[in-house]
Amino acid sequence: ACATCSAPRLHYRDHHGNADVRHQLLNIRAGPGAALLPKEVTKVHLQFAHRIEGGHMGPRKFWRENLPKLKYWNPAVPMVVNRTTDQNGPAVMTVYFRDDKDAQPSSTPFPTSSADGSSPAPKPAKDERIVTIDMKNRKSSVILNELLTKTGAVPLQPTAKDEEEFREFEDLHRRSEIDRERIQKMNDAKKREKAMLAKAMSDAQSIKATSV
Repeated sequence: ACATCSAPRLHYRDHHGNADVRHQLLNIRAGPGAALLPKEVTKVHLQFAHRIEGGHMGPRKFWRENLPKLKYWNPAVPMVVNRTTDQNGPAVMTVYFRDDKDAQPSSTPFPTSSADGSSPAPKPAKDERIVTIDMKNRKSSVILNELLTKTGAVPLQPTAKDEEEFREFEDLHRRSEIDRERIQKMNDAKKREKAMLAKAMSDAQSIKATSV
């Protein structure tokens, strides 16, 4: 599974039919997880189980909500997700650092993301060191804060335009909810009317049958 393929899927459409795409892009560009990693960070590896039981809810939420933003702002940093079927297994983030900024990148291939547990975190190269973050039984916000602290990443604040777009989507969402409730009430009224008509016809048939 790709580390950046799980941005929230929101489907609020404006009259141009493109609000859902704009909202997805906004949610990737801004919010918790939008941060610049220092140049010393070379790779990020996450491992956790598929289901949320056993303390894997926070890691899964971090993967779905925070990691896409982190990848958006740090496209050159490989970010691999290794999901396993072991609900009792560890949930760990491994961050790789290269202290020599001028050193050439390691020639050792970094694994690709996996959904079957086949891409464990590799050992660091000779010129690398690692920092691990225990994600198990921890909220995604706590995981993110520890990542920012241990790496020295710089969080990016939403711009004034981002804030305006967030408000626009909130208003659009409220209007969508109002429209949904109104349509639901209309459908319920039609169902009641249909049920009443069916009952009236049934009663009329019964009266007719008894009068013969």
